[in-house]
This record gives sequence, structure tokens and C-alpha cells, in this order.
Amino acid sequence: MANITAYPVGNPKGSDLVVGTQVADPNTDGDTNKTRNFTVKQIAEFANIPSAYTAYTALLTQAGTNAPIATVIYNNTSSIFTWARTGVGTYTVTSSEDLKFTEDKTIVFINYGGPSSDGLPPKWSITDDTTITVVTQDETGVVDDGILTTASFEIRIYN
Repeated sequence: MANITAYPVGNPKGSDLVVGTQVADPNTDGDTNKTRNFTVKQIAEFANIPSAYTAYTALLTQAGTNAPIATVIYNNTSSIFTWARTGVGTYTVTSSEDLKFTEDKTIVFINYGGPSSDGLPPKWSITDDTTITVVTQDETGVVDDGILTTASFEIRIYN
């Protein structure tokens, strides 16, 4: 029997094969476990089955009376998000589709960003099924602009 560590490490391609066992269907008489080849691509696609949530992740920077500028890092929601400034230190992000932002299925993670930022942790709330409101405060608790500097922002919508 060969020692598995004796084999060289390779870089798999989608068409490469992996040996595995296809488990028998207990509802089919006479079905048995079968040894099968699976492609790396098949395994990767199977592993990428939609997760428990969809997400929009961005880095935000806001200055003056401008809306935050979002550098989108990840978005698997199939929606386009638009940022607006609705008042001093108050911003909304609105989804182009009804993603059903609800209190029991939506979580927002946000900080104020890089070391040049100074303030209390931003607050967020669900405005409606398509809009999240974010409020930023300076270190004394006064609602203010210019707090977000490469701030991490993520919306997760759980299934």
C-alpha cells in the first residue's frame, strides 16, 4: 500500500478527477454504494450551493455633504445598491430589488473605518424592505459627516 504523502502535490483543473463514493438511495431496492469519478468542477459547483444568506459587502468613504462612496467587494444579491446622504451624518443604502430586509433575517456589520476616522460605532436600522439607514457620530456622540474612512460595511440577508 502506498503512503499518500509520497505523492506530489498538484494544482487541480476543473476536468481533473477525484475518486469518491456515491451513496446508495435507501428508497431504491437493490441500490448499493458505488465508487465513482467526480470532476473537480462538479465538486466545486456542489460546494457552492447557495449558502444560508446573500450578502453585499463594501468599503465606504464619506466626506463633506456627499453621499458615501462604496467600493463593492462582494455582492451575490443580484441587486444594485445606491447610497444617498439624507441629512447630517445620516445615509441610506437602497437596493434595486425587494430583498426583504426584515429584523429577523437581516444583519448589518459596519465600523467607521481606518485610523484617520474618529467616532462612535455607526448605528444602522432597517427603513423598509429595500432600504437600510446608517447614522454616524463623532467621538462625543454628535451626529456628523466625515466619519467613514474606508469603513467596512456588510448586509447579510438570511434565507
